[in-house]
Amino acid sequence: VQLQASGGGLVQAGGSLGLSCAASGRTFSNYAMGWFRQAPGKEREFVAGISWSGGSTYYADSVKGRFTISRDNAKNTVYLQMNSLKPEDTAVYYCAAERRTYGLGPTEAYKYDYWGQGTQVTVSS
Repeated sequence: VQLQASGGGLVQAGGSLGLSCAASGRTFSNYAMGWFRQAPGKEREFVAGISWSGGSTYYADSVKGRFTISRDNAKNTVYLQMNSLKPEDTAVYYCAAERRTYGLGPTEAYKYDYWGQGTQVTVSS
């Protein structure tokens, strides 16, 4: 499956930004989806995940209550709505897909099968 992330940009602290990730090539609903991020000099970290059906979501503690992941299987798209952004949220954000039609996807990046190209999110203080 090919993934194309979009929606990044520059925003002030406390602001909001929405990311999208469009999938093509395979049956989108056969995949659990995740959002990860990587700041300069740091390892890629899990941000949020959503099950193949969209019925289950889970978040890193650092974004819980501020970020919302969702998906629209009819549009082959997964979203990440980011509110109350902080400077420490600054990173390149990646969407990823793992073939799974049960339970929740992993939080480990290496377990995902496909990756988007990343989109930069910069939060100014």
